[in-house]
Amino acid sequence: MTTPTIDVHAHVLLPEVEETVAGRPERAAARELEARRAGPQALAVNGPMIRDRIPKLTDVKARLAAMDACRVDVQLVSPVPDYHYWADEDLARTVWELANTGTAAHCAQAPERLRGLGLVPLQHPRLAVEALEHALEQGLSGVELSSHAPGLELSDPAYEPLWTRAEETGALLFLHPYGCTLDERLDRWYLSNTVGQPTENAVALSHLIFSGVLDRHPELKLIAAHGGGYLPGHIGRSDHAWRVRPDARGCAHPPSSYLKRLYFDSLVHEPSVLRELIRSAGADRVLLGSDFPFDMGTDDPLAALRDADLPDLDYHAIRGANAASLLRLV
Repeated sequence: MTTPTIDVHAHVLLPEVEETVAGRPERAAARELEARRAGPQALAVNGPMIRDRIPKLTDVKARLAAMDACRVDVQLVSPVPDYHYWADEDLARTVWELANTGTAAHCAQAPERLRGLGLVPLQHPRLAVEALEHALEQGLSGVELSSHAPGLELSDPAYEPLWTRAEETGALLFLHPYGCTLDERLDRWYLSNTVGQPTENAVALSHLIFSGVLDRHPELKLIAAHGGGYLPGHIGRSDHAWRVRPDARGCAHPPSSYLKRLYFDSLVHEPSVLRELIRSAGADRVLLGSDFPFDMGTDDPLAALRDADLPDLDYHAIRGANAASLLRLV
């Protein structure tokens, strides 16, 4: 049997979540912060771009037609990454329940072709395990996380129960940053995304590596969006610091070794960068990703993979075999 082509980076928009948070003053404050960080030019482009993609984000028939057009057999679908980490405990519970049940219902319309991820409230670490359990009870494969929550990095000890339970259950954790804390420094030329996203990925992964989270939880199944951002290509600097500075010795082994314990999507936009990611992490740790259906993704992830001119074994591993194993499709 031919291994299916699997895209692990695809999104769904859940109107029920948006309706629940609409009108909240905290939501308005969060939107104001996002607007300052992105800048007016980006906001002017984002609105029409998202509106044009509403059918693919919400309608399963439109999604499947687009998948057929680019020869993708299976998508791992995660909520559009607006995490609402400003929400109090009661609202956070409503958000994750709606996100989990909504994503599961969307995927249930094409169960042979769609798998899903839910959400957990990183701003309330003591509720994170409950939210993960809820996602798994809906038949989802795991959850999507941002790079941090207000005042909390992924290295915070408060997340230890989440890492422990994710490891025990084999749940997938999809690290997908939303926004960037460099704020107005990136408010032009869409730097909030082009520089901000890979920066946030690098910072979050570094927290997980240097804090020893991956030492304590070696079986954690974490997928980093956008090829892990800047970290894989510049991991030598982290290794150097680990060797020469005692304050950088939070992890047991050189930081580069942990890249082979993580997973990365292939969405790096440049064949040479993809080849370097494969060199750093291994072909068995890279998964096909498109960021469907957004403009910063690719409409043809297989073409982007072919452009890297990989050996056949690596190509087919990334095309689908690695993800099929993670999703327990084989």
